[in-house]
Amino acid sequence: GVAWWKANEEALARAEAKWGVPPEIVAAIVGVETNYGALQGTFRVIDALATLAFDYPRRATFFRGELKEFLLLAREQGFSPLVPKGSYAGAMGVPQFMPGSFRRYAVDFDGDTRIDLWNDGADVVGSVANYLARHDWQPGGALLDPAIIADGDRDAVLRKLDGGLSERRTLDAWASDGVSPASSGKPDGDPVGLLMLEEPDGKASYWIAGPNFYVITRYNRSRLYATAVIRLAEAIRAAR
Repeated sequence: GVAWWKANEEALARAEAKWGVPPEIVAAIVGVETNYGALQGTFRVIDALATLAFDYPRRATFFRGELKEFLLLAREQGFSPLVPKGSYAGAMGVPQFMPGSFRRYAVDFDGDTRIDLWNDGADVVGSVANYLARHDWQPGGALLDPAIIADGDRDAVLRKLDGGLSERRTLDAWASDGVSPASSGKPDGDPVGLLMLEEPDGKASYWIAGPNFYVITRYNRSRLYATAVIRLAEAIRAAR
């Protein structure tokens, strides 16, 4: 992660100035998605999308839409739709954008008049940062803050968790239920959620999930994905 940051330092600095997304967050997403481009997928994108569009009834509507987006993308970007490779679900490039996300959020961040998410680090940086910004990333906003749950309220509070993550509520509403941030100040931004994580020692930890945590879940809906990105980002920042 540190090496990738150094290799793309100029683009990461420009992205932070433009969208307020810290370099370590972009670097962590790219690391989790493809190990910095090393694992971009070996399936022809058109094969993956066509198979899922016409032989996977449960999500056929979604993948037919993505197949259409991919064909439009190929026409717009001037490449053969038979060439690109990606994941088994048709996600493409270093940041693993689906075709619809590629068309909506990918940007030419180095000014060479084309968007290349397979090989162009600047375009990867700009596209990931733009994706987060377009999903309401708040510069300097809260990610995770340790939560304290009052003993007498613990059972009632834990019933609000669904799959380890609660609905989003105001900090005042959580306070009235006996939940408060461990830090002295309030996390920036409302509403927030309560997150439960199973730690390596077998115990559970509880966290107040701020607005930017939920922005990361727009990239991947898993609470564990978002947490992995945040913890990797912290490690990259510390190592750098």
